[in-house]
Amino acid sequence: MVVLKKKFFDVELEILESRIQLYASRLEDLDKRVIKYDLTKILKGKNCEAKFMLRKEGDNVIGHMFSFVLYPSYIRKLIGHGISMVEDSFVVKAQDCNMRIKPFLITRKRVHRSVRKALRDECKKLLEKYVEENDSKKIFDSILSATLQRILSKKLKKIYPLGVCEIRVAEIVK
Repeated sequence: MVVLKKKFFDVELEILESRIQLYASRLEDLDKRVIKYDLTKILKGKNCEAKFMLRKEGDNVIGHMFSFVLYPSYIRKLIGHGISMVEDSFVVKAQDCNMRIKPFLITRKRVHRSVRKALRDECKKLLEKYVEENDSKKIFDSILSATLQRILSKKLKKIYPLGVCEIRVAEIVK
């Protein structure tokens, strides 16, 4: 019986442009492994996590992001009294994959159902247009840098002013 000694291997996370170390006996053991990575410190207090699929490419391992999720505790912290929440869930075809997007909007005051429906429809239309024009790497990058949320907020505040405009879940659908 041969016992392999475990050691740390460097893994590059593609979108974050950072390196982490993972514990394994061989480099081949890290291939096709899924890791969860907490992004709270990187995104300055926005409690969220990303999932990466590890792929062995040559002599190094690269992590490709396939899921981004805001923690429910962070969402509960955002919710106050006298507001309306708008949520949606849909699958959109990006340039290289299908993605499930779940936007999360909070209005500043309580609003009618017709206003919530107008916000939901406009948000879906804008997100579908953006996702269809870009690949998954660019979409995840824009979510992490909050440029997509800013674009959405600017367009949607013409319908009704928003307190919060976030992407709650963005993941690649198999």
